[in-house]
Amino acid sequence: MGRTSKDKRDVYYRLAKEKGWRARSAFKLLQLDEEFQLFKGVKRAVDLCAAPGSWSQVLSQKVGGQSSGQVVAVDLQAMAPLPGVIQIQGDITQLSTAKEIIQHFEGCPADLVVCDGAPDVTGLHDVDEYMQAQLLLAALNIATHVLKPGGCFVAKIFRGRDVTLLYSQLRIFFSSVLCAKPKSSRNSSIDFNQLHGPARVIVPFVTCGDLSAYDSDRTYSLDLDNGSEYKYTPPTQPPIAPPYQEACRLKKNGQLAKEFLPQECSIDRVDKLSQPLAIHTLLAPKVEDNEINCSS
Repeated sequence: MGRTSKDKRDVYYRLAKEKGWRARSAFKLLQLDEEFQLFKGVKRAVDLCAAPGSWSQVLSQKVGGQSSGQVVAVDLQAMAPLPGVIQIQGDITQLSTAKEIIQHFEGCPADLVVCDGAPDVTGLHDVDEYMQAQLLLAALNIATHVLKPGGCFVAKIFRGRDVTLLYSQLRIFFSSVLCAKPKSSRNSSIDFNQLHGPARVIVPFVTCGDLSAYDSDRTYSLDLDNGSEYKYTPPTQPPIAPPYQEACRLKKNGQLAKEFLPQECSIDRVDKLSQPLAIHTLLAPKVEDNEINCSS
């Protein structure tokens, strides 16, 4: 029951395993390419925050498969090797990482820089949006060092209240900035604030992917329309030493600290508990997970 429930709820998670992708996010990049032809003429590509490596897999096939194609993947975490992909275990906020990327390209700048990285989500939407914005700016900073003039930059963004500031910062470096929503990207947490005032920045919003493709928010039968019988497929490549591994072990053994909201926990009960409590939960506007496509 446990192994198949996620396959029912998330059809792209299931398809990613069946097609050998390391994560469902591979379909996002493929659908973005369908709309924008990202890989046309690309010989050197960089994948920032690459682990577990699904976008690097796509780049490996689309760019690394060419005779002169080169792909460099960067992440703080270790990542299982991929054919045609040079891996750097480093920090994207460090100039030394940018120099190492250029060194692998033999002094030449990259044609394409992509970043699908995201912070560990806390559930506090203002905090999550801020952390994602800082991660995107770090990726933008290193992109300005390694990307050629006229190159393309693709990154994930949480589209919330202060997203117009990000748009303004991106338009300093790129003549064209688009916000795209791949079909494989979930529609949950879709609320966002409207733009107001004379200083607002209007960025075109584009949906990517075939409209007849699978709906990422719908639950499907285990036996899909192609007539093939369902067979459970394990993940293609589990993460190597992920930061949440210890938390999973504690939860499995029933040792993970429990959290209670104040209204659910009386004073008498607080005195009896030895585990730390979550004092309160902040309420904030929902944010949306989108992809940004920038080209100069």
